[in-house]
Amino acid sequence: MSLTITNLELLLVVAAVASILGRRIRIPDSVALVLAGSLLTLLPYAPRIHLTKDLIFGIFLPPLVFEGALSIPWKKMERDLFPVLVLASLGVILSMGITAAGMHWLLHWQWLPSMTFGALIATTDPVAVIALFKNLGVQGRLRLLVESESLFNDVAGVVVFGLVLSMSEPGFHPNGFVGMSWHILLLGAGSLLCGFFVSWVTHLLVRRSEDRTVGNLLTFVAAFGSFTLADSFHLSGILACVVTGITIGNSRPFPGFSREARESMLSLWETVAFIINSVIFVLIGIRIAHETFLSDAMTILVAIVVVLLSRAGTVYPICGLFRRGRWEIPIPYQHILFWGGIRGPLALALSLGLPEGFPAKNEIVSLTFAIVAFSILIQGLTVGPALKKLGLSPPRVEESLESQDR
Repeated sequence: MSLTITNLELLLVVAAVASILGRRIRIPDSVALVLAGSLLTLLPYAPRIHLTKDLIFGIFLPPLVFEGALSIPWKKMERDLFPVLVLASLGVILSMGITAAGMHWLLHWQWLPSMTFGALIATTDPVAVIALFKNLGVQGRLRLLVESESLFNDVAGVVVFGLVLSMSEPGFHPNGFVGMSWHILLLGAGSLLCGFFVSWVTHLLVRRSEDRTVGNLLTFVAAFGSFTLADSFHLSGILACVVTGITIGNSRPFPGFSREARESMLSLWETVAFIINSVIFVLIGIRIAHETFLSDAMTILVAIVVVLLSRAGTVYPICGLFRRGRWEIPIPYQHILFWGGIRGPLALALSLGLPEGFPAKNEIVSLTFAIVAFSILIQGLTVGPALKKLGLSPPRVEESLESQDR
């Protein structure tokens, strides 16, 4: 069943009620919404809406990635840019390798599906992470680290996923390390150029308009336009969208916008992101409730443990490289980077987009939904208590940052 206006209205009503109830009993919105979607399937004549790759990539992901990038302060992120990029690049490769090895040796999967699953599940989805941290009220360096690592992590994850997937194509001939590095360099440079070009055009158009509404509309065009432009050249639409969002969000004031108009723009995008997040998580709940998991409980448990170990084997060793330096990341922050690495719609979209006939495609999709469900429900429910246990609840985070600034 497609996402019609009537179905969308129903999902929004369910999302609103779930968010209200979730906040009353103090659970994250993402958890409440997934549970609401699952419970919705118990009602008579409940809609069964197909969550597809095109729906996630074409409609949901561009505005969510753009809004996440829009709110990142570049001057503050610049301080941690190097460790963030290392976590998001080398981290994805390490995570993929550990997961692939675990799936191959423990569950006896072939190497190609093992590496494919490792690449797509290595992405810590910004959709889920940003929604969770906003809901918990986390601010300061910790939130900036987790959100920015998540945004760049999914860019690297999609690139690595594409490279692994190309190995299954007929006539594939690897060009060696140099050829692959050149391909990645061109892809990154092209995506950056697309993002900067769209933000530049948006600046020019906004300067020629004194209407706040037109300016807000142009930011929507920028979000989808950067994604579509890069994708049309077979580049990274996500990276282009991130660059556009950061560029527009850090122009102070954004040309053509007064300070009040800028705050209005940010508020509008926050509302849009909340609506889309709500629909996505309800749809995930509906799909999980209808999912016939092909793997048994033991296989799912082993896969969850392997994925968690791959995340731990990424965060702690890489953060250890920055000990006793300007980029040092405190141990409590590392714990949250590890446990807050939540999987979400992006991993689902990549698994659903696997070509027909791909080895173990159904098993990959089934396990991905199981891990996303565990990630949102279990990790999402426990990140808040973990923050308190580590002394990183929002007031303590702000105090610690103030003391560091002194």
